[in-house]
Amino acid sequence: MQSHSQTSPGIWLRAIAGAGALTLLLSAPASLAQQPASDEGAQQAFNNSCRTCHSVKEGDNRLGPNLHNIVGRKAGALPDYNYSPSMKEAGFVWDQDKLTRFMVKPDEIVSGNKMQPYGGISADEAAKVAAYLQAAGGSQ
Repeated sequence: MQSHSQTSPGIWLRAIAGAGALTLLLSAPASLAQQPASDEGAQQAFNNSCRTCHSVKEGDNRLGPNLHNIVGRKAGALPDYNYSPSMKEAGFVWDQDKLTRFMVKPDEIVSGNKMQPYGGISADEAAKVAAYLQAAGGSQ
């Protein structure tokens, strides 16, 4: 009979190899979720984080403005939505980077915005939503 110390290295190596394979399997879905914005994961991120207050359908303003063609639009410039004064005066055009940073920490991008009590989402989720918004543009 072998002592515990003689069999441990083999057992640990197999356990570590198994854990590595499990880690690869578990991380695969996360990498798939970072596919192009047409991916269901990106739309799901939008649905989970934004759809309660926003739509990507042109003219469909809700508690927040519609986000149809938001990428390339001047902040606070949609004519049929009552933005906060700070958003109207923001003075920039939305791009994926600005949208992502806004969704993570809105008050750091436009202090005094109306998105209260929204406190932000993770950078990963925000990047998915921004990519979805750019791809969805006028498709819905």
